[in-house]
Parts: sequence; C-alpha cells; structure tokens
Amino acid sequence: MLLASLFFIGGALFAHYLLFPIAWNFFASFSSGFLSFMPRIQPAFTLYVRLVLACGFVFQLPTIVFFLARVGVATPGFLIRNIKYAILGIFIFAAVLTPTGDPITLSLMAAPMILLYGLSIGIAWVFAKRNSDA
Repeated sequence: MLLASLFFIGGALFAHYLLFPIAWNFFASFSSGFLSFMPRIQPAFTLYVRLVLACGFVFQLPTIVFFLARVGVATPGFLIRNIKYAILGIFIFAAVLTPTGDPITLSLMAAPMILLYGLSIGIAWVFAKRNSDA
C-alpha cells in the first residue's frame, strides 16, 4: 500500500508540476491578434483532473509488476524480450491519454512510462518467484 500510494502521488506531482503546465502553454500558444485565449474553469479543471489521474494510474506500473512477479506471471526475461512491444504500447497509450496533439506532451507522458517499465524489469528481477527445483 505504501509503494502504491507513493507512486500515485509521484505521478500526480509529475502531472501537476510538469505535464499540465506544458499542455496549458500549448493551448495558450494559439492566441493571436484575432484570437484570444480565454479558458473556462470547467474544461480547464477537467483537463487537469484527467492528466493527474492518468499519471497517477500510469505510475502504478511498478506496483502491478511487483505483484505479477510475486505470483510468477511476469518474469524479467519476458519483460526484456517484449520491450519493443511495450514501448509501442506506451506511445499509443500516451497518445490516447494526452489531450493535445503535440509531440512534446506525448513524449513527456511516454518518457516516465518507459523509465517505469525499466524500473519494473528491475523489480521483477528482484522479486520474481524462484523455482525451488534447484
């Protein structure tokens, strides 16, 4: 519970301090002499809550892999062999989660997921269920 809470809070802080300001600046960059940026509170709050919750849940990846490794479902070898599919899935998932269409926000969403996947490989290596047939 402690690690799951810490990872969720870490994801929420990442979204609050890094991801949301960059996404907000992206939307504000559409202002011009003919168009002014006048956001309403409800859509802005909805965007904020979605980003914070999405990052909070995405940062649960190491916790999920910990439990799967303890059960014996996820092995470090499996995670390493399928890293290219994981990276593709991460970028697709990040594209769905980010509300903006810019590659910077997409990359900012995908980068921590790739790092968390690497951390998950290490967690699976440390906590993997060992065969007792040795």
